[in-house]
Formats: sequence, C-alpha cells, structure tokens
Amino acid sequence: MKDILEKAKFSADGLIPAVVQDARTREVLTVAYMNQEALRLTLEERETYFWSRSRQALWHKGETSGNSQKVLKVSLDCDNDAVLVEVEPAGPACHTGSYSCFGVEPGLESVLNELYSVIERRKEERPDGSYTTYLFNSGLDKILKKVGEEATETIVAAKNNDGRLSSETADLLYHLLVLLVQRGISLDEISRELKQRREGKKDGG
Repeated sequence: MKDILEKAKFSADGLIPAVVQDARTREVLTVAYMNQEALRLTLEERETYFWSRSRQALWHKGETSGNSQKVLKVSLDCDNDAVLVEVEPAGPACHTGSYSCFGVEPGLESVLNELYSVIERRKEERPDGSYTTYLFNSGLDKILKKVGEEATETIVAAKNNDGRLSSETADLLYHLLVLLVQRGISLDEISRELKQRREGKKDGG
C-alpha cells in the first residue's frame, strides 16, 4: 500500500486517472480520478474513493446508493501515472443505473456471482420477510426439496415448450445457488471443476 502511494505520479492538479475493472468479468466499469487522499482511502478501506472534479470534493462510491465496490487489487501502470482498481461490485457502477459506464452489460457469470453474494448476505443477516431467509431457516431438507421441485418444473417446461423454460431455469439456478451457499461451495470451485473437465476432454479424457 505504502509502495503504491509513494510511486503514484499525480498530475499538476493533484489527480491520477483510475480505471475500475470488474475483477471477475474483466470488464471496465468506469474511469474516474483520485487525489492522494482518495487513493489512500481506497487502499486502506478496500472500497473505492474518488475525487469529483465537478464538485471539487472527495466521494465514496456507494455511500448513498449502496452500490459499493470491494477492492481486490490495486496496480499502477508502467509509468506510475494511472491506477487500475480491480473490484467486486455490489450493484451498478454508473450513475444511470447501468452495470458499466461504457454500455457493457454483465454476462451470466457476473449475474450469478452477484446473486451468490446476495444469498450469502441473506444467510448471514437473515432479514425478515426474505424468501431466502425462509429457506435457510427451514434447513437443508427444505432447500433440497425446492431444488428437486424446480428441476422437475424445468423438465416439464422443456417438454411442453410452453415458453416457460427461461423462467423455470432461472428459478432452478437460484435454488441451486442457495444450496451451494448452504453447503459452503463457492462458484470458483464449480468453475475449476468445469475447467478441469474441459481440459481433460482436450487431452482425450
């Protein structure tokens, strides 16, 4: 952290451009500016802080909207005059409500990762009135029963070709994520398993 602060080259107006990137999808979410204080806070708090050139004020991403960005890694470019901030976003990056300020929308992987994080928080916080809370409070058997029911409904929708396959698949994926969270299985573990199988197939496995 201290090394980055010491090496960072700020412009004459005391700012350095910051490229914010989704650590999972590798999509660029936004480009903003940091002064020394914003960079220091970003490194210390592990959430993004920027300097608003229009308001001439420091601002913490998500402070009012709740769309914070958990900082996973901060790097300087080869000239030390730009910073790359890799984050795990908790909501849209753009003030318009879009995932990215560049019109890019999240793919399935990003959506699943965000939903997984929400489900994890529901398990930990157990807010009243949440269906996810109800599932966790009901226990593993209830979750397994719902996964079975949703799998059956997905099969029926595919068989009937009644236009409900997408919605039933979404329901099934949600309940599978609840099951994975309940059992402590991360999406990274699933991703590694699929990657190993793909590589094994390439090798003739």
